[in-house]
Amino acid sequence: MRGGKKVNVLALIGCPVAHSKSPRMFNTAFQDTQLPYVYLAHHVEPHQLEMAVNGLKTLGYEGFNVTIPYKETMMNLVDELDESAQVIGAINTVVHREGKWIGYNTDGAGYLRSLRESIAIDLNHCKVVMIGAGGAARAVGYALCTHGIQHLTIVNRTVKKANELANQLASRGQTNFLALADAEEVIAQADLIINTTSVGMHPHTKQSPIPIDWIGAHHIVSDLVYNPLHTALLQGAEKKGAKIHTGDGMLLYQAAIAWELWTSRPAPIPVMKKALEQANSYT
Repeated sequence: MRGGKKVNVLALIGCPVAHSKSPRMFNTAFQDTQLPYVYLAHHVEPHQLEMAVNGLKTLGYEGFNVTIPYKETMMNLVDELDESAQVIGAINTVVHREGKWIGYNTDGAGYLRSLRESIAIDLNHCKVVMIGAGGAARAVGYALCTHGIQHLTIVNRTVKKANELANQLASRGQTNFLALADAEEVIAQADLIINTTSVGMHPHTKQSPIPIDWIGAHHIVSDLVYNPLHTALLQGAEKKGAKIHTGDGMLLYQAAIAWELWTSRPAPIPVMKKALEQANSYT
């Protein structure tokens, strides 16, 4: 109890979670808004996952976030799946509602909100090239295709994975796929280039997923990597005169959407953003 009120408990579960800044961000925001919530982080080993989830339910948690490596496994441990989680094939947020545990994926929607917040972009007339075909690509691709982009081309070193994702998203938009090595021409014709891979992440900060020479001043270049914030790809794109979009916004807005699902209230974006900026690193 806090001040005579029930305290609603939320959490992050993953392996590991010690590095996460989510507790700081959420708890700072809950204190600022005076909402009776607390957010914890639980390190859960793989063999303990089902037992841990049952424990959260038994203890009356209101919901939780899911991080690596459990986003896909968690789909089998909830009662219902939101459409986004079904299509993407992964969960990052679970909500307890009317006695049921419902799984959502807020990553793609968080990315889209971040992109629109940072850059004036008309998605209805936008040709997009997305580098990568993993879990992050599925989330971002789903969000883009359901919000009216003109065309999405998925490029990946493994063509089979790019093909599979393009087929998965085809019912929601015009999609295509290519091997990364053959993508120079389609990238030249694109409006928006998105890196969803880990290429360029610390400690391999000098790496770029594509040659910088493929980028022109007409491009918007977006990178989901946030450590470092200004990757080699973004640094090179900026030198070419392109607009850039960093990966920290996706972290903020996917958390904000989770907040709104849990509390049914607008997220205090400025407070959450400041808490993340004050942290030494991001989740």
